[in-house]
Amino acid sequence: MADDLRPLSQEGFSDAVKQLEQLLSHSRRAFLLGAGCSFCAGLPLMRNLTEDVLGSQELSRSTKSILASLVQQFEGSTVATIEDYMSELIDLLSIAERRSYCGANICNVRLKRTNYSVDKLQSALSEIKAAIAYCIENKNPTLLTHRAFVHAVHSTLQSGKLIDPSAVDYFTLNYDTLLEDALALERIHYSDGFSGGTTGWWEQRSFNENVAARIFKIHGSIDWCQFDGEILPRRVRPNIASGASLKKVMIWPAATKYREAQRDPYAQMISIMRQTLRPNESNEVVLTICGYRFGDAHINIELDRALRESGERLTIVVFAEDELNGQLIKWCEDPGVAKQVRVYGKNGFYHGDVRIESSDDLPWWKFENLTRLLRGER
Repeated sequence: MADDLRPLSQEGFSDAVKQLEQLLSHSRRAFLLGAGCSFCAGLPLMRNLTEDVLGSQELSRSTKSILASLVQQFEGSTVATIEDYMSELIDLLSIAERRSYCGANICNVRLKRTNYSVDKLQSALSEIKAAIAYCIENKNPTLLTHRAFVHAVHSTLQSGKLIDPSAVDYFTLNYDTLLEDALALERIHYSDGFSGGTTGWWEQRSFNENVAARIFKIHGSIDWCQFDGEILPRRVRPNIASGASLKKVMIWPAATKYREAQRDPYAQMISIMRQTLRPNESNEVVLTICGYRFGDAHINIELDRALRESGERLTIVVFAEDELNGQLIKWCEDPGVAKQVRVYGKNGFYHGDVRIESSDDLPWWKFENLTRLLRGER
C-alpha cells in the first residue's frame, strides 16, 4: 500500500517540494544512491544482506570459521555489517601479505587459536564476495520504481520547463544493476564506463560519449569480473565460457579503501565525481542523495570537500530517514556551507536558518516516494 503524501502538502513542506523541482529543473543534476534505494525493488538492506551472507551455504567451513571470528571481534556493535567484516579481513590479509613480502618467518594471521595463510584469507574473501553476488542475483527484483524514477528524471518536471539537457550523473554505492537495467528499459542512452554490451571491457573514455546519463558504481558491481593478470574489470555475461579465470571485483567501506581508491577504475570514477561536484563559474550542480546513511567516511570526505571547494555552485539535497546526526549536523550548523545543504528528513525540513519540524512522518525520504514527487504526484 502506497504511503500517504498528504503531510507533504502542509505549509512549508509543500514549498520545499516546489523548491526541489525548481532546483532540478534549472541546474545540472547528479544523484548519490545508497542501499535504501534498492530496498523497494525487493533487494535486502545491508543488515539483511549481512544475515544472508553469514548463513550462506556457498561458504566453505574455513570461510565460515573466519567470519565467525570476525563477527566475535565486533561484539557489542549494533551497526557492523558484512562490509565491515570484509574490511577487517582485508586488513588481516594486508598484514599477512606484507609479512610474506618481507620474508618473515611467520606470515600467517591468527584468529581464534587458528592460523590462516594468505591463500586461505584470499579464498575466504573471494567466497564472501561470491556469496554477496549470489544473494543479490537470486532475489528477482522488480524494476517498476527505478523505471519510474529515471523516466521522471529524464523528462519534463511538473514546472513544465525542460530540464538541463546535459548528462545526469548517477553515483551509486550499490552492487546491483537496477539502475542500468531501468535506464535501458526506458531507452535512455547511458555510459557505465564499459564498451561492448552485456559482456564488455572497461574504457574510461566511454564516459565522454554523448549520452543522457552516466553511471559510476563507486563500490563496484556484482557483474564486474577480473581476468587474471589484468587490473581493470570486465563485465562478463553470467555463465559465459570465457576461457579465462575470473574473480569478482568489489570495493567496500574501510580504512583500506584509501589504498584501494587509488587504483583504477575507482580512482577514475572518483576523479570524475570531483569534477562533477565542482562546476565551472557558468554552471550549478544539484547532488540529490537518497538511501545513504553517511556511514562511509571516504564518501563523506569527498562530499564535504566538494561543498567547500565549489564556490557555492554545489547544492546537496539529502533525503534522510534518520534524525539529524553526524555529518548532517556538521553541515547544518556550519555557516560556511549550511545554505548549500537542504535536508528533507523524516520529521522535518532543514536549510540554513530554516528549520520546519513535524510530528508526522514525512515520507519523502523513501526512494519510491521521492519518485512519486518527481513525477508530480501529491
